[in-house]
Amino acid sequence: MFSCTNLGDLIDRARDQGKEALVDLSTDPPRRCSFADLDRLSAGVARYLLGCGLGRGERVAILSANRMEYLASLHGILRAGLVAVPVNFKLPRSSIHYVIRDSGARLVFADAQRCADCPADLPRVEFGHGGERGFERLVQPDRFESVQPEPGESALFLYTSGSTGRPKGVVLSHQSHLWVVRTRLGAADASAHRMLVAAPLYHMNALALSQLACAAHATIVLMPQFDARRYIRAIDRERCTWLTSVPPMMAMMLRERACLEAAQLSSVSVIRMGSAPVSESLLEGLRAVFLQAAITNAYGTTEAGPVVFGPHPGGRPTPPLSVGYPHPQVVLRLVDAEGRLLAQGAGEGVLQMKSPALMSGYHHLPELTAKVIGPDGFYHTGDVFRRDADGFYFFVGRDDDMFVSGGENIFPGEVESMLETHEQIEQACVVAVPDEVKGTKPAAFVVLKPGAALSEEQVKAFALAHAPAYQHPRWVWFMSELPLSGTSKVDRRRLEADARDRLGLAEPGAERVLQ
Repeated sequence: MFSCTNLGDLIDRARDQGKEALVDLSTDPPRRCSFADLDRLSAGVARYLLGCGLGRGERVAILSANRMEYLASLHGILRAGLVAVPVNFKLPRSSIHYVIRDSGARLVFADAQRCADCPADLPRVEFGHGGERGFERLVQPDRFESVQPEPGESALFLYTSGSTGRPKGVVLSHQSHLWVVRTRLGAADASAHRMLVAAPLYHMNALALSQLACAAHATIVLMPQFDARRYIRAIDRERCTWLTSVPPMMAMMLRERACLEAAQLSSVSVIRMGSAPVSESLLEGLRAVFLQAAITNAYGTTEAGPVVFGPHPGGRPTPPLSVGYPHPQVVLRLVDAEGRLLAQGAGEGVLQMKSPALMSGYHHLPELTAKVIGPDGFYHTGDVFRRDADGFYFFVGRDDDMFVSGGENIFPGEVESMLETHEQIEQACVVAVPDEVKGTKPAAFVVLKPGAALSEEQVKAFALAHAPAYQHPRWVWFMSELPLSGTSKVDRRRLEADARDRLGLAEPGAERVLQ
């Protein structure tokens, strides 16, 4: 029976503590630890932090690639009644400093590669370093009775920049994400799974799965970061059964044909993707490789967690590109641009939701919090969906990614999905470029499947034949792979800048007629 009240205390000590809890692939050979090892190391972190004089509710940052000490530190921070601040280490140093300063962090855990990016005036503990500030010297495995949080007490600050602006701290309570863990545990017994985590732990995708694995008494196979070939080899060597990722990671993996053919992948029974749109071509590619796997197209947000949709209560099969039917404990609605409710099947609207996993707010940003969480408690996600006659939801795109071309609304995700139905196109990213006449026009960056050959004109002709004329990309550029952001999504902003550079436009608002 799942009964813990502290989000850092998820390990069930009534179960086999000698079972392998974590395989850390950041070293060669991999480090392996049992549930007892992870439990005692997490307790040692909690005891060390309180010995440093940190008081309840104070923040501690983690700036590191994925590794065993990361998870132990995360759990230990929470057990001590402190607040963990996982930091995106792919941000520029100035933004890393901003996040750490804004959070009010009193101490930083960092790996050797990121120590130089820590503010010089803050104490730090260094992973993988044997010196005076080394983790192994300062933190000794121990026992510790976890702090029992008060209702609504903060556990995590997860910083997200969204699509624009400075990173903002999403404040999540112990209760909110214990509800997530408890709800996911109720779906099925996951204890036999070996869950491969390659997305960064500062991202909800990886963080939520690691929490589920600990509570479910499953094994985490933890990669320091995503690399397609190493990902495939990890599945093979560690007999991974559960994959979680963002779709671009899966698309990059499918391009490694020789590596896939050499690997034994029959162990995989669950593939869960989220955080970005999934195309039909990607689903087909995964089905062809992972013959035994159930593939889930999931949806979640940092602000409201990963439990939003699920199966249809009447047993209707989920359509391939749908994210599912509303979870029974989550209330959803779609609204138009004026905030009016949309009836089922009445077009596209922005998703609003009420959920037990909803954030407490944005740290030190009450006005922004009030803007996205209305007085009725509904969170405005900014994500556009459509809903079919059976109540299934389909992701369309971000409302702030939408652009207007000659009076027509264009959602990049719709155009990308259309382009990816071409048998020779692996991935596409559509961005807006300025135009003096139309306002903006679409341009596309395209990754072809191995061995494929297409011209720009062929891609345009395909788009004109399969979508409204206003959606067809006026420029097509081919790339070997699409750049990824720090959260492993396609870096749309970088590609927007790339498009402007290719067309000789210095900035988004530059005035120039584009042919």
